Amino acid sequence: MQKISSIRRKYRPGAIGILLFIFVLIAVAFSINLGQAQTKQVNINGAGATFPQPLYSKWAGEYMRISSDVITYQGVGSGAGIAQIKAGVVDFGASDEPLEADELQKHGLVQFPLIMGAVVPVFNLEGIGKGKLRITPELLADIFLGKIKMWNDRRIMAVNQGLRLPEIEITVAHRADGSGTTWILTKYLSKVSTEWQSKIGNHKSVSWVTGVGARGNQGMAELVKKTPGSIGYVEYAYAFREKLSYAQLQNGSGRFVAPNMDTFKAAAINAVWEENLGFSTDLTDQHGEKSWPIMGASYILIAKNQADRNNASAMLKFFDWSFRRGQDMAVELHYVPIPQAVYKRVFSMWSKEILFDEKPLWGMRSPTD
Repeated sequence: MQKISSIRRKYRPGAIGILLFIFVLIAVAFSINLGQAQTKQVNINGAGATFPQPLYSKWAGEYMRISSDVITYQGVGSGAGIAQIKAGVVDFGASDEPLEADELQKHGLVQFPLIMGAVVPVFNLEGIGKGKLRITPELLADIFLGKIKMWNDRRIMAVNQGLRLPEIEITVAHRADGSGTTWILTKYLSKVSTEWQSKIGNHKSVSWVTGVGARGNQGMAELVKKTPGSIGYVEYAYAFREKLSYAQLQNGSGRFVAPNMDTFKAAAINAVWEENLGFSTDLTDQHGEKSWPIMGASYILIAKNQADRNNASAMLKFFDWSFRRGQDMAVELHYVPIPQAVYKRVFSMWSKEILFDEKPLWGMRSPTD
């Protein structure tokens, strides 16, 4: 209003003055409306895996501090996230199980990894703390198969000499929802146990032969915390945040390793990213003396043909920022960042395959800008 008042005082009555005054008023109004349009809030909604939820929530909060956009992510499980993006009710889905190329094509989706993380066995045994219990691949499979029923079983005691294991029944805790975390675990168990592979297999949802179900990584963590004698599996960020006791695992080199950033990075370093298959990769049972054996990547799923240019651009800007600026936050929460070389390939894929009005939506900028 002060700007308009100063204009009124400057231009006195007269035909030319009035015309100029009206012209300037229109220009000022246009600039105000343009500024409002440029700062218009965009709401971006995502849903899916609970595996990366702590990180996605932190990224969203930090990004909203530097932009006018609102990022909402609901951890409902990989299966539900896939269903919602296929139905078009969210802007992006998230899954720890990569979709096959033919399924991506069928539903008009593109897929790319955003972060890597570890699945860890967690347990509730009084007096036995973090990293004290040792478990071999065979023991882990047989525990989840219900073949080993007591914590003082001779097979468990044989690899834990000197550890006083209680005479208490094992309660297996497992996911009750369609879960990418389950997919990663069962991928690993299918590799190390032929019996697991033949009886249970590798899926987001499996027919558990024993145990109690919980929904989401958080639900699993809470179930283990309140159930003496239980063993379950969660993404490491949940084990760390909830102060759960975790086991050392014997890896493919025969060494018992604890879950930490060094062992996570050692497992991720040899990953092969299949670009023609939606950047899918298998991080379980990786070679290396230091490698943590149960690792996985978490993927973003979005529509190839976007219906709203502003929303789609804002969404990609958020993912771009997460790749370039969110890596320190990822490490703080014990996730492993996607390698820069992979990010450059993802960036290039956006520029070719994500479309609006049948034209590429994302401009060819340098990923390091």
